[in-house]
Amino acid sequence: MTDVIAREELAAAIEADSVTVLDTLGPGYYEKAHLPGALVLVESDVESTAGQLLPDRDAAIVTYCANEACRNSHNVAVKLRALGYPNVRVYRAGIQDWAEAGLPVEEGA
Repeated sequence: MTDVIAREELAAAIEADSVTVLDTLGPGYYEKAHLPGALVLVESDVESTAGQLLPDRDAAIVTYCANEACRNSHNVAVKLRALGYPNVRVYRAGIQDWAEAGLPVEEGA
Protein backbone atom coordinates (compact mmCIF):
# COMPACT_ATOMS: atom_id res chain seq x y z
CA MET A 1 0.00 0.00 0.00
CA THR A 2 1.24 3.45 -0.80
CA ASP A 3 1.50 6.21 1.77
CA VAL A 4 -1.37 8.70 1.70
CA ILE A 5 -1.43 12.42 2.42
CA ALA A 6 -4.34 14.40 3.84
CA ARG A 7 -5.74 17.50 2.15
CA GLU A 8 -4.53 19.84 4.89
CA GLU A 9 -0.96 18.53 4.76
CA LEU A 10 -0.91 18.69 0.96
CA ALA A 11 -2.26 22.25 0.96
CA ALA A 12 0.50 23.29 3.38
CA ALA A 13 3.17 21.56 1.27
CA ILE A 14 1.94 23.28 -1.91
CA GLU A 15 1.90 26.62 -0.10
CA ALA A 16 5.48 26.02 1.09
CA ASP A 17 6.53 24.86 -2.42
CA SER A 18 7.99 21.72 -0.84
CA VAL A 19 6.29 19.09 -2.99
CA THR A 20 5.94 18.09 -6.64
CA VAL A 21 2.28 17.37 -7.39
CA LEU A 22 1.37 15.00 -10.22
CA ASP A 23 -2.02 14.94 -11.94
CA THR A 24 -2.52 11.34 -13.12
CA LEU A 25 -5.79 11.90 -14.98
CA GLY A 26 -4.30 13.01 -18.28
CA PRO A 27 -4.05 16.19 -20.35
CA GLY A 28 -7.76 16.64 -21.09
CA TYR A 29 -8.69 16.62 -17.42
CA TYR A 30 -5.61 18.67 -16.52
CA GLU A 31 -6.66 21.51 -18.85
CA LYS A 32 -10.10 21.67 -17.20
CA ALA A 33 -8.78 21.82 -13.64
CA HIS A 34 -5.73 20.77 -11.66
CA LEU A 35 -4.13 21.40 -8.30
CA PRO A 36 -1.86 24.47 -8.16
CA GLY A 37 1.48 23.84 -9.84
CA ALA A 38 0.66 20.24 -10.74
CA LEU A 39 2.39 18.43 -13.58
CA VAL A 40 0.80 15.73 -15.76
CA LEU A 41 2.05 12.16 -15.50
CA VAL A 42 -0.19 9.31 -16.62
CA GLU A 43 0.53 5.68 -15.86
CA SER A 44 1.49 4.74 -19.43
CA ASP A 45 4.17 7.47 -19.49
CA VAL A 46 5.86 6.85 -16.13
CA GLU A 47 8.78 4.78 -17.41
CA SER A 48 9.44 6.99 -20.43
CA THR A 49 9.13 10.45 -18.85
CA ALA A 50 9.69 10.22 -15.08
CA GLY A 51 13.44 10.75 -15.37
CA GLN A 52 13.03 14.00 -17.31
CA LEU A 53 9.98 15.27 -15.43
CA LEU A 54 11.30 14.34 -11.98
CA PRO A 55 15.10 14.57 -12.02
CA ASP A 56 15.42 14.63 -8.21
CA ARG A 57 14.56 11.10 -7.08
CA ASP A 58 14.56 12.16 -3.42
CA ALA A 59 12.06 15.01 -3.83
CA ALA A 60 8.66 14.83 -2.12
CA ILE A 61 6.07 13.77 -4.70
CA VAL A 62 2.29 13.53 -4.38
CA THR A 63 0.07 11.89 -7.00
CA TYR A 64 -3.67 12.48 -7.29
CA CYS A 65 -6.56 11.74 -9.62
CA ALA A 66 -10.32 12.33 -9.50
CA ASN A 67 -11.43 10.80 -6.19
CA GLU A 68 -10.95 7.76 -3.94
CA ALA A 69 -12.49 5.44 -6.53
CA CYS A 70 -9.88 6.42 -9.11
CA ARG A 71 -6.80 4.17 -9.08
CA ASN A 72 -4.55 6.21 -11.40
CA SER A 73 -2.76 8.01 -8.57
CA HIS A 74 -2.02 4.75 -6.77
CA ASN A 75 -0.79 3.05 -9.95
CA VAL A 76 1.54 5.95 -10.83
CA ALA A 77 2.89 6.04 -7.27
CA VAL A 78 3.66 2.31 -7.34
CA LYS A 79 5.51 2.68 -10.65
CA LEU A 80 7.50 5.67 -9.39
CA ARG A 81 8.56 3.76 -6.29
CA ALA A 82 9.66 0.86 -8.49
CA LEU A 83 11.82 3.33 -10.44
CA GLY A 84 13.57 4.45 -7.26
CA TYR A 85 11.51 7.41 -6.03
CA PRO A 86 11.23 6.79 -2.26
CA ASN A 87 9.18 9.85 -1.22
CA VAL A 88 5.94 9.30 -3.15
CA ARG A 89 2.57 9.73 -1.46
CA VAL A 90 -1.00 9.60 -2.76
CA TYR A 91 -3.74 12.17 -2.23
CA ARG A 92 -6.49 9.56 -2.45
CA ALA A 93 -9.43 11.97 -2.12
CA GLY A 94 -8.29 13.68 -5.33
CA ILE A 95 -9.26 16.88 -7.05
CA GLN A 96 -12.95 16.32 -6.27
CA ASP A 97 -12.24 16.62 -2.53
CA TRP A 98 -9.86 19.55 -3.09
CA ALA A 99 -12.39 21.55 -5.11
CA GLU A 100 -15.29 20.70 -2.78
CA ALA A 101 -13.22 22.07 0.11
CA GLY A 102 -13.05 25.38 -1.74
CA LEU A 103 -9.31 25.21 -2.37
CA PRO A 104 -7.91 26.84 -5.52
CA VAL A 105 -7.57 24.98 -8.79
CA GLU A 106 -5.82 26.07 -11.96
CA GLU A 107 -7.04 25.73 -15.55
CA GLY A 108 -5.26 25.39 -18.85
CA ALA A 109 -2.12 23.60 -19.91
